[in-house]
Amino acid sequence: MTNSDNGPVDARTVASQLDATDGVILDMLEKDGRATLSHLSEATGLSVSAVQSRVQKLERRGVIRGYKAVIDDERRGLAVNAYIAVTPIDYSQEAEIPDKLKNIDGIMSCDSVAGSPSFMLTVRVESPSKLEELLNLIHRTVSVSTETTIVLQRYFAK
Repeated sequence: MTNSDNGPVDARTVASQLDATDGVILDMLEKDGRATLSHLSEATGLSVSAVQSRVQKLERRGVIRGYKAVIDDERRGLAVNAYIAVTPIDYSQEAEIPDKLKNIDGIMSCDSVAGSPSFMLTVRVESPSKLEELLNLIHRTVSVSTETTIVLQRYFAK
């Protein structure tokens, strides 16, 4: 991360420079990425232009990395959500695994986790048979063992 005025900026430095008003803005945008500047203005007590300046500053500093739509997976046709624990068979190949998996359809995220397994994948697919196809593709792509947990019901997501 860089600061256009002073070179590289450490994430802890940026975090230490956030105040309570920034927190209100971030909380509101996290709950509703389409919150208007006037709504943010009302919540913070700042003028619309002051809120706009703060939002732009948060974007420039990388605190706000983007805005996205929240999609209903079932209505989109992705009825099966699962977590796949991934453990490399050959640990010398571990660093290559995320790169080899990142463009596979159905894999939504790949997180490095402490302990064993090495990675946790979040996947969304149309059906149990598509999940099986995805698992087979993962095994053809990288030399790993996997353990799959299917989500039965999501009670909430933030």
